[in-house]
Formats: sequence, C-alpha cells, structure tokens
Amino acid sequence: MKQLSRVFKALSDDTRLTILALVFRHGHLCVCETERILGISQSKASRHLRYLRDSGVLEDERDGLIINYRLPRNQATELAEILAMLEGLLAHRPIPDAGPLLVQIRAEREAS
Repeated sequence: MKQLSRVFKALSDDTRLTILALVFRHGHLCVCETERILGISQSKASRHLRYLRDSGVLEDERDGLIINYRLPRNQATELAEILAMLEGLLAHRPIPDAGPLLVQIRAEREAS
C-alpha cells in the first residue's frame, strides 16, 4: 500500500502530470529539456523528475553527462495498469509542443 500511495502522491501535481505526458509522447526527457519545454527553473525541473523517479513512476538512465528519465522497463503490475490508464487520459490533453524544441536541444547537445 505504501508504494501505491507514493505513486498517487507523485501524480497529484500538474507539473508532474505534464512531464509524464511529455515522456509518454517523446520517450524520455532530461532536466535541461524539461526546464526549457516547461519554462521552469533547473532546480524545479530536477525536483519534479526526482520525485517521479523516487516514487517509481520514472527511472533514470545515464547517457554520458546527461541523465534521461523514462518509464521503468520492469513495472509492477499495479504501476503498469496505472500508467496505461494515465497514458490514455493524458493523450489528448493540451501540453507544450515539445517536438521541435527537443530536436533543437538534442542537436545542440550532440554538436557540443
């Protein structure tokens, strides 16, 4: 029960739901991408991503200096059901159009 409670607490914030919708659409996000897409500070983006990770809703994966946050590969049945339902609910909600910005950010990072 405690883990389930942590998941629902993590999902009780508008910013974290928006982040999750972006992850559903784009596969993964890093702190700098989240910061630029949502127009929030680096510390706020980091805090929200860490909260989602600590609750088990996202997992992190290092790619050189960048840490990407994505859906967990091995999900417990309850979490998989919650995320599947949530993906459907968030699919048609308005979120920032991140596609072009993600392409730009990722290209800049590769050029560095």
